[in-house]
Amino acid sequence: MEGGVHAVADTSAFRDCFSLAWKNPYILRLAFSAGIGGLLFGYDTGVISGALLYIRDDFESVDKKTVLQESIVSMAVAGAIVGAAVGGWLNDRYGRKFALLVADFLFFIGAVVMASASGPALLIVGRVFVGFGVGMASMTAPLYISEASPAKIRGALVSANAFLITGGQFISYLINLAFTKAPGTWRWMLGIAGLPALLQFFLMLFLPESPRWLYRKGRQEESKAILRKIYPAHEVDAEIEALRESVENELHEKQSTGKISFIKLLKTKTVRMALVAGVGLQIFQQFVGINTVMYYSPAIIQLAGYASNQTALLLSLVTAGLNAFGSIISIYVIDRTGRKKVIIISLCGVIISLGFLSAVFHEATSHSPLVGSTETSHFSNFTCPDYGSLAQNGRTWDCVRCLKASSPSCGFCASTADKLLPGACLISNDIVKGMCPNADKLWYTKGCPSKYGWLALIGLALYIIFFSPGMGSGPWIVNSEIYPLRFRGVCGGIAATANWISNLIVAQSFLSLAEAIGTSWTFLLFGVISIVALFFVLIFVPETKGLPIEEIEKMLEMRTLQFKFWEHEPQTLEKNQSA
Repeated sequence: MEGGVHAVADTSAFRDCFSLAWKNPYILRLAFSAGIGGLLFGYDTGVISGALLYIRDDFESVDKKTVLQESIVSMAVAGAIVGAAVGGWLNDRYGRKFALLVADFLFFIGAVVMASASGPALLIVGRVFVGFGVGMASMTAPLYISEASPAKIRGALVSANAFLITGGQFISYLINLAFTKAPGTWRWMLGIAGLPALLQFFLMLFLPESPRWLYRKGRQEESKAILRKIYPAHEVDAEIEALRESVENELHEKQSTGKISFIKLLKTKTVRMALVAGVGLQIFQQFVGINTVMYYSPAIIQLAGYASNQTALLLSLVTAGLNAFGSIISIYVIDRTGRKKVIIISLCGVIISLGFLSAVFHEATSHSPLVGSTETSHFSNFTCPDYGSLAQNGRTWDCVRCLKASSPSCGFCASTADKLLPGACLISNDIVKGMCPNADKLWYTKGCPSKYGWLALIGLALYIIFFSPGMGSGPWIVNSEIYPLRFRGVCGGIAATANWISNLIVAQSFLSLAEAIGTSWTFLLFGVISIVALFFVLIFVPETKGLPIEEIEKMLEMRTLQFKFWEHEPQTLEKNQSA
C-alpha cells in the first residue's frame, strides 16, 4: 500500500543494526514498539479488501450500490488525510509519544465500531476513526524511530518500519483467509485490528518521549538521560553536542525564514521546481493504480473469473507477498542504481503490465460464456426479467450482459460440466445464491467464468513486481531529499497530502469506473496515465542519489526542462558556478 513514509538504508546498516540491537535491546524495543504503528497502517489498507467480499454478502445495500463499497474503503483514506494534518500539530505540541497513544486509541475505537456495526453507516463511521489513527501513525511512527535511534542504524530501523507496513498488508490477507469460515467473518477481520493497537498503547506507556522533541522543548536533562540509554558511553557527549547544534540551527533557520506562505514557496525557483517534481511523483504514484490492487485485489480476481471468496483471498496473498518483497528489494537497489533510473524502469514495467491486464480482461469479456435458454429454464421461477423479455426476441445473451442487468440485478449460474459452457441468467438474491451452489454450480455476480483468469493473476503479479521497488518507495525517497532544509517540513507535508488526496480519488472511483467503462478500459486508462508519468519523470524529476542538499538546490536552480536523465556532474556544476 502505498501511502506512508519510506526511508533507504545502506546494506551495512543492517549488519550494524543487528549487532547494536543484540548489544542494546533497548533500541530494538523502541523501534519495535513504534513500528507497530506501521503494522497497523498496513493491516488496515489490506484487510478491507477481503472483508468487503463478506460485507457485500451481509448487507444487500452494499452489494447493490458500488458507491457504498467505495465509501467503506475510501473513508479511511479521508480520515487519514485529517489524521495526518492533526497529527503534525499533535507531534509538535505534545510530542511523538502522545500522538502515537492518541492514534492507538482512535484505531481501537474504530475497530470496535466496525466489528459491531449494524449497517453500512456505522461501518463508515468506524472506517473514519481508523483513518484518523492511520493518518497519525503513518507520519509519527517513522519520526519517533528516526529520532530515538543511533544515527548509523537510523536508516535501517526506519526502513524496517516501511517493511512493517507491507508486512501488515500481507498479515491482513492471512487473517482474512483464516476467518473465511468463522461466524461473523468480516467482523473478526476488522475487529482483530484492535489488538495490536492495544498492544502498542500498552508498550508506549512505558517508553520515553523522543529525545529531540524533549530537547527542543527545553527539557535537556530528560533528553540526555534517554540518549545515554541509546548510545554507548563514549558516543553520548558527541551526540548531545550534535543534537544541540541541530536544534539551534533548526530554530535559527525558522527565525530567518519567517512565516512560510504558499506564495513564498512558488516564488522561490528551487522550491517551485522541487514541488513540481515531488508533488507530481506522489500524485502519479496513486494514479497509476496501485491502491486499486491493494484495496480491491480480491474483487479484481473475482472480475477475472474466480467466483469463490476463499479462492480470491488466497490468490490475493500473492500480490501482498510480492509487495512486501518489493519493499525489501528497493532498499538494496535504489542506492546503487539511483532514484530516477529505478523509477523509470519501474514505470516501464508498470506500463507493460497494465497493457497486458487490459488485453486479458478485454479477451475475457469478449469470450464470455453464453446464457442458455435450456439451462435457465431449470430455474424458471427465478429467471432474470431482462433476459426473459429479450430472449423472446431472439437476442443472444452472454454472462457479461446478464451481470449488467439492473432491474433487478442478476447473476450467472455456470454449467456443472464446464463453467465456460452456456449457463443460466437468474435473479441475484439470497435464495438463488444458495440454490446455484447446492446444484454443484458456480454462482457469479461480479465477474464471469473465463479461461484467461490465470493470465490476469500473472498481470497483477508483474504489476506489483515492477511497481513496488521503484514507484512504491521512490516518490517518498525523492521527497525526503529534494527540498531545501528550511522548507522541508512544509513541502513534505504538501506532497504527502497530495498523495493521500490522490489515494482517496482512486479508491472512491475504481469500482465505479470498472462498472461504467469495463475493467479492461479502466486498466488501459491507468496505463495511459503511466505513460504520462514516465514523460513527467524524464522531464521534471532530478537524480538525487548521493547528492548533498546544497548541491540539489544548485542543480534545481540551473535546470531547464530536458528529455534526459539528470545526472550528477560535479565538474560541470563547478564550471557553471564560476562562470
